[in-house]
Amino acid sequence: LLVCTRDRADSLAATLASITRAVTQAGALTIEVVLVDNGSHDATPQVLAGWAAAQGFPVHLLHEPRPGLARARNRALAAAYGRIVAMTDDDCVLHTGYFPGLARAFAGGEPAIVGGRILLGDPADLMVTVKLEDHPMEAPAGGFPGGFVMGANLAFTADVGARVGPFDERFGAGAPFVAAEDTDFLFRAQRLGIPLRYDPGFVVDHHHGRRLVAEETRLLAGYGYGDGALYAKHWRDPRTWRAILRDVTDLRRDLTDPARAHAGIRAFHTFRLRHKARGFVAYWRHRLRASA
Repeated sequence: LLVCTRDRADSLAATLASITRAVTQAGALTIEVVLVDNGSHDATPQVLAGWAAAQGFPVHLLHEPRPGLARARNRALAAAYGRIVAMTDDDCVLHTGYFPGLARAFAGGEPAIVGGRILLGDPADLMVTVKLEDHPMEAPAGGFPGGFVMGANLAFTADVGARVGPFDERFGAGAPFVAAEDTDFLFRAQRLGIPLRYDPGFVVDHHHGRRLVAEETRLLAGYGYGDGALYAKHWRDPRTWRAILRDVTDLRRDLTDPARAHAGIRAFHTFRLRHKARGFVAYWRHRLRASA
């Protein structure tokens, strides 16, 4: 299990305690935890060290001083030795049956990526960054995988990581393109024929803390921006052009069937496409500067 964190000293205890509880319910499974401090400026390193010292299972403490979730995840991946590699965020709480549920999701033994269920941790938070479906699903190989599963509860067999390669460090929190590092990983994996599935059998509660409409709006703008940069990176792929066509076609829904789930956004599909266009342009500017 990989957990990357930065400046979470005040809230990290809940995540760490849930890992301890889940490991006690793991039965005969062998669990290894890899924790990466991504350049914290608060007491996060001390919190991690104190927790690690009290555990009866292997815990590896690592430090990645350069900010960026993708960088931190790559640092963690390089130190992971398990047959199944799982990851969650530092504001998530594992359910006690997490590890047996995870093992069942990979019972077939073949290379695969599987995302788990993500519930809202606090009813006062807005209903975003959750995955609520209660039935297994498999993503179509020719589709765009964004949103099908999420990095807050994601796992894959170790051979998948070796085949797909590292997370693209230009994407994700703390990086130029702010999001979509997980979608990029999934996109590349599907290109290799690796199946992508969702299984509700391993669950986390997400305590994301966003309660203001403006916070949700910024989050969704960032998701669009990251997806647009991802379109630019993979612009030769037919899946990208199918996704762009769907985005353009969806614009009419702002008139015929407007989305009402996001109070701060009047024309949701227009909003999303505008930020994707920003990300698309920003990716090419970034690439041109890098090659100059």
